[in-house]
Amino acid sequence: MKIERDFHMMKGDDEFSYAENSRMQKRAVLAAKPIVEKAVREVCIDLHPQLMVIADLGCSFGANTLLFVSEAITRICEDHNNTIKESPMEIQFFLNDLPGNDFNHIFQSLEQFEQSTTHDCACKGLQPPAHFVAGLPGSFYSRLFPSNSVHLFHSSMSVMWLSQVPEHLDGSMNEGNIHIGATTPPSVAKLYQNQFEKDFSQFLQMRCMEIVPGGRMVLTVAGRKNKDVFHAGGTTTLFELLSQGLRTLVAEGRVAKEKLDSFNIPFYCPSADELKQLVQQCELLDISDIQLLEIDGNAMDDSEQAEGISATHTAGESMSASLRAAMESLIASHFGEGILEELFTVFARNFTSYIESDVEKSGVTVITLYLQAKH
Repeated sequence: MKIERDFHMMKGDDEFSYAENSRMQKRAVLAAKPIVEKAVREVCIDLHPQLMVIADLGCSFGANTLLFVSEAITRICEDHNNTIKESPMEIQFFLNDLPGNDFNHIFQSLEQFEQSTTHDCACKGLQPPAHFVAGLPGSFYSRLFPSNSVHLFHSSMSVMWLSQVPEHLDGSMNEGNIHIGATTPPSVAKLYQNQFEKDFSQFLQMRCMEIVPGGRMVLTVAGRKNKDVFHAGGTTTLFELLSQGLRTLVAEGRVAKEKLDSFNIPFYCPSADELKQLVQQCELLDISDIQLLEIDGNAMDDSEQAEGISATHTAGESMSASLRAAMESLIASHFGEGILEELFTVFARNFTSYIESDVEKSGVTVITLYLQAKH
């Protein structure tokens, strides 16, 4: 498995696409909105750039990508018109993700987005600043920008994806699991932890080269509430249920056991303490704020949610589509496309049984870090 080549959210806008199945990710963007607005305001006031460069790392595509862009434009529009009496500011947005990302979906949405942005600002009696949007393919674990060129970095629900399957995790070391599950050996969990530490440190090092002195960074990640790497709330549950689905296919002879044992998802949910420690080790960033929130783990909109047997079935189908939108590319590259329909049908059934059970349910823990460059 090569992450840069094989990994991407599902493209287009059909029933299994990321654009149609990213409601939890939207909740994370909205949860971080106050911190994003504060970061934009402070960059405007403290640095007062005539050209503000903003980068969204791991942007994916769909409404969530342009939601962040819209929030930044609105905040700059309001601040610049109401409090900053200088020459007009221009904004350059760079939307970054791996080369397989559906950048065309973003570009095709821009015309409607511009019309909506102009209308929203006009309703407030404001004029949106001149702004420009560019796509930037590449891994955020490498250099992406010239030195001292970016005023604000943003990333939502992306940095917990690792650059690779943890080093030295081979063969049947994590037998029957695809992530950190109940039967995962502590040594395997440590490999995941080591890989995240290496990757996140690399991420911070790259950004510190690229950010302007005094620039800001807002990072939102799926995390966990405590030190126990085996319990990351709803995220752990989803991966465990997907593991169960694959074990079912192994029992039915649809998937070779060796194939399951050699598949591990490159994903790690850090704790707030881990993030703090890695930022402090970097020594080039100050933590302005850190917030830990639990968002609704339901994959449906609030307006879609109901009660009853049919509702739990619908919730299972919706969660299956949401997980598939994120995971299909990795699963297909390892197991082949032939198992996708059966696997996610089994997952939907397992998830429906889970939400019908008496087990206490937990949401998805997200951690938002607000950082400022020291230099």
